[in-house]
Amino acid sequence: MSGELHVQNLGKSYRQWGSEWRRVASWFAPAMRPREEHWVLKDVTFSVGPGETVGIVGQNGAGKSTLLKLITGTTRPTQGQVQLRGRVAAILELGMGFNPDLTGRQNAYHSAGLMGHSQADIEHTMPEIEAFAEVGEYFDQPVRTYSSGMQMRVAFSVATAFRPDLLIVDEALSVGDSYFQHKSFDRIRQFRDEGVSIMLVTHGMGDVRTLCDRVILLDKGRVIKDGLPDEVVDYYNALVAEKENARLSVEQRREKNGWLLTKSGTGEARVKTLQLLDVASGNELAVAHVGQAVELRLKASIHADIPRLVLGYMIRDKQGHVIWGTNTWHTRQIQEGVKSGEVVVFRLPFTCTLGPGSYSVSPALVSSDTHLTDNYEWVDNLLVFDVINVDRDIFIGTNWLNAQFSISRQSEGCP
Repeated sequence: MSGELHVQNLGKSYRQWGSEWRRVASWFAPAMRPREEHWVLKDVTFSVGPGETVGIVGQNGAGKSTLLKLITGTTRPTQGQVQLRGRVAAILELGMGFNPDLTGRQNAYHSAGLMGHSQADIEHTMPEIEAFAEVGEYFDQPVRTYSSGMQMRVAFSVATAFRPDLLIVDEALSVGDSYFQHKSFDRIRQFRDEGVSIMLVTHGMGDVRTLCDRVILLDKGRVIKDGLPDEVVDYYNALVAEKENARLSVEQRREKNGWLLTKSGTGEARVKTLQLLDVASGNELAVAHVGQAVELRLKASIHADIPRLVLGYMIRDKQGHVIWGTNTWHTRQIQEGVKSGEVVVFRLPFTCTLGPGSYSVSPALVSSDTHLTDNYEWVDNLLVFDVINVDRDIFIGTNWLNAQFSISRQSEGCP
């Protein structure tokens, strides 16, 4: 069976009635309104289809955790309904459902039992749960002695020990060491490849781009965007800046080459041109060779006097992974006292050590090391180019290393 989730007009409000009498009276008089009402989630509608992986993103306070609690039934909705099909495994708040006085093993038995698994199945699977968690002798110690990372290890191991139809994972995976995070995401990828429906809440935009088929953006308890990962993630990044810059505008369009262009900014400085050039000939390139000497050249037009101008670059592969990035704040090349009407030319020569594939360049014209202070203009995927391997030995990956093997042969027993 494949898991499915359907959320229809879901909402949650917290009410203050002013008195117990008014609260009880509201049971018999629906028209009676509370003294105060705060909606943390309202009119949320979406579906997760069979075998689909959907990400939920949004800033703190957007309603993500409340949404998951409503879906899993740990909180009752004020309005709307949730329909689930299939066996559901959920990892929500850290340690939720764990008794701190019980051992990890005892909590594992208890949690797996609440998920509907038989005692015989749990006993058969317990060695795998213990091995995956890798908490050693602590597995038979009270959970109150655990670190947050150890609690996460046991909780994730139990929730994923039995293949679910729908897996729901909250931001709790951000707790703990990077080794177990990689191990956990490998299991999530395995489930995805096996057709398990997955709902993932995370602040890791790289994980969203890599794992998800769709992404839903929540803001102030409402769905404001539901679409492809690159579209929603780039819009979310622009939205964060927009909240810091009241005059910021945001636009998106899908280019003919399939890359999504997202532009935001207040306009005091704008990108006039951005080119990838061959250093030897000065010709503009659409395709670069591995090992070729190239140059990124950007001309910025200035439309208002600004005290500081910083250019940042981010190079990404087709999957949205950041391959490289820096800015002139970090290289200590800040332009001071830039005047309206000027054109500032930035040249960045480098050797193309990228592997064969398609890449994009996203420039940002700002005033410091972040776009949250002054975002004059940020354009995701403004320049797209391909890299091919013409004269280098065959290799795989997104980076070419200028390295050669050194091999020696010796007789058996020689030091």
